[in-house]
Amino acid sequence: MPDELRSPIKHHLVLHRIDLEQGIRRFSSLMIERDLFGTLRLVRNWGRIGTKRQELVEIHDDETKAGQALEAVARAKRRRGYQDL
Repeated sequence: MPDELRSPIKHHLVLHRIDLEQGIRRFSSLMIERDLFGTLRLVRNWGRIGTKRQELVEIHDDETKAGQALEAVARAKRRRGYQDL
């Protein structure tokens, strides 16, 4: 399949942390994608479930480095009680 017909999204991971006793309802979304210019980006979205989210975009040289960055963020979130959705 030609590159232009494939999805620009390479990897997508969604994590959530819900603790009703402490009033915690949060999510984190991590996605590796290529933009229209071919730049590899790690797009991070996070916030309280049901509210406006925050976003941070990191530019990476190759897919391996972007994948390592995604896994590092995911590991940190899981240590804080987030679970895969």
